[in-house]
Amino acid sequence: MTNVLFIMSDEHSKRVAGCYGNDVVKTPNIDRLAASGTTFDAAYTNCPICVPARASFATGRHVYEIGNWDNAFPYDGTPPGWGHRLQAAGHRTDSIGKLHYRSVEDEAGFDEEILPLHVLNGEGDVQGMIRRPPPKRPSTASLAGDAGPGESTYVAYDRKIRDAACAWLERAAADPSQKGWTCFVSFVCPHFPLVAPQEFFDLYPLDSLPMPGLRGPDDFPDHPVLRTLREVQSYEDYFRDETHVRTAIAAYYGMVSFLDDNIGRIMRTLRETGLAEDTLVVYTSDHGDNLGTRTFWGKSNMYEESAGIPLIMSGPGVPAGQRVATPVSLVDAHPTILEAVGLEPHPDDSDLPGRSLQSIIGGADPDRTVLSEYHAVASITGIFMVRFGRYKYVHYVGHRPQLFDLEADPLETQDLAVDPSSAALLAEGERRLREICDPDAVNARAFADQEARIERLGGLEKVRSAGTFPYTPAPGETPRVSG
Repeated sequence: MTNVLFIMSDEHSKRVAGCYGNDVVKTPNIDRLAASGTTFDAAYTNCPICVPARASFATGRHVYEIGNWDNAFPYDGTPPGWGHRLQAAGHRTDSIGKLHYRSVEDEAGFDEEILPLHVLNGEGDVQGMIRRPPPKRPSTASLAGDAGPGESTYVAYDRKIRDAACAWLERAAADPSQKGWTCFVSFVCPHFPLVAPQEFFDLYPLDSLPMPGLRGPDDFPDHPVLRTLREVQSYEDYFRDETHVRTAIAAYYGMVSFLDDNIGRIMRTLRETGLAEDTLVVYTSDHGDNLGTRTFWGKSNMYEESAGIPLIMSGPGVPAGQRVATPVSLVDAHPTILEAVGLEPHPDDSDLPGRSLQSIIGGADPDRTVLSEYHAVASITGIFMVRFGRYKYVHYVGHRPQLFDLEADPLETQDLAVDPSSAALLAEGERRLREICDPDAVNARAFADQEARIERLGGLEKVRSAGTFPYTPAPGETPRVSG
């Protein structure tokens, strides 16, 4: 039986990691993990925003299957996920850090939740459900306003998570009766606020950092759904000048290096306790961050910066130094963990969409399709993305699609959907999407569920008056609610 140490960060774009080709950021521990194991080059979130992504991760099911549409529909323990399957088999399963589920009162699949962070007041970001039309988000001003060196509640929280994880591993190693375990360690950095500890911020002199790309007036995609996302979230409006933007980039890079340092300390403890030889280690993030590209910040779209995630696996039986091009996503965690600990799939899970990463490494299903979808804040319609082979197809219900060849155009500057010669590829993308789900029906159901929940909460004006907050407060922190 293999132990599983599953480490997740929050909002880490794979474009900001050394092992994914970034030669500026310093991520020696993540890079070392990649060198010792297998790196997945086409890994994706199932939804580029926290709560739905984590619900898909927990259950092994797509957002449209479970109805956790946005940050006001948190996972409540149903349907059962991989944690419940491990518990039922008597396998020790704990979490440390951010879950972003509904409440500690829910049976979410862990024997113990250590230092948990859940959605605010058990409800989450209720204003984000308003999509016809979506209201402006004044809380986004804080992303630019916070940017720089210093300490934040998230930095302090991550240190506690790191220390708790190291202590947990030491206890596990000292307990001879503990036969097999899974520990989910979940950090909040590099999610904003964009505040990096001074020592890590100082690793990145402002004049050494490249500016984000595709920021010219002709670079922004001429698409009504994306334009509305940009106008409603309006992060970019609060940056004063190039120095301010570079300060934000330095803070994000510093937070990634801080995350890397925390992962390194956990990995050192794993080795020093003698647990490394029997432990499968997986590192990923719940989604990425646009980080100023196309003047987008945060997540919420299907560009690689936002929807693409790092995914690395190392441990017993995992080839060292290997890279895998087959598309994968967070729903693949469910079969991966069960296979690692030696459990057969539960009969009720026969329709799960994921494949174990072990099988993908072995060459299974190279032509598979992975799905990401978005029905959350600032979106005027449902957004669906499928990745297949070298292509990415993005479907906007009621609006024109996008199509990118990521091998020829990794920065997604050429939308092939406007090229008549790409008609067959466009049709293939839509066929693959509709083979998974009916986007029109899913879109209608998401809007209906959100509107029904708004009514249950007292109606549109009451939800609108609830205000917004830039991020879920760390345990013990007072939320920063805006207008």
